[in-house]
Amino acid sequence: MFQIQNTLVSLDLAEQFFCCDLSKCLGACCIEGDAGAPVTSEEVSEIERVLPEVEGDLLPRALKEVRESGVAYTDEEGDLVTTIIDGRNCAFTCYAPGGVCLCALEKAFREGRTNWKKPASCALYPLRLKEYPTFTAVNYHRWKICRDAETLGRKKGIRLYQFLREPLIARFGSEWYAELEAACELYLHEYPTGLRD
Repeated sequence: MFQIQNTLVSLDLAEQFFCCDLSKCLGACCIEGDAGAPVTSEEVSEIERVLPEVEGDLLPRALKEVRESGVAYTDEEGDLVTTIIDGRNCAFTCYAPGGVCLCALEKAFREGRTNWKKPASCALYPLRLKEYPTFTAVNYHRWKICRDAETLGRKKGIRLYQFLREPLIARFGSEWYAELEAACELYLHEYPTGLRD
């Protein structure tokens, strides 16, 4: 683990190659799983604020669920998460040609219809954050649907901490990221293959 300010960061961020390959996974992280994306109460307020701009991009049954149940709920583990449909699909999933899953929230942002992109947990995926009283744990969520991203990352030579540079800076700040980058580079200098003995 790296200790960066008040976070403990998994060595996976340095060791793991990663680059999303939407042509292979088709955005499966938006529709696979048994709960929605983790959100904060502030993010729920943001989703509610931009909802009028994204409603037209939602699937009809997703829009119905959001209108009836709200944009988020508390799951079995007590975490606040985005509303899902069909027991697994994020309600804010929309589709591009070829069946690629897109985030309706991000689509609206990219098209200039809103000024808020999407929940931090989505931007940071495949990282998961766990808040403790004195620190935040930053871990890599290993999942079979991301194997193609690992393959593409290795092919392009992109490490996980590099791939997630912008969302990590958005969440923790540029000074924090500079410390992480230096720690990863030093680690990879000592362990060039990215694997400890």
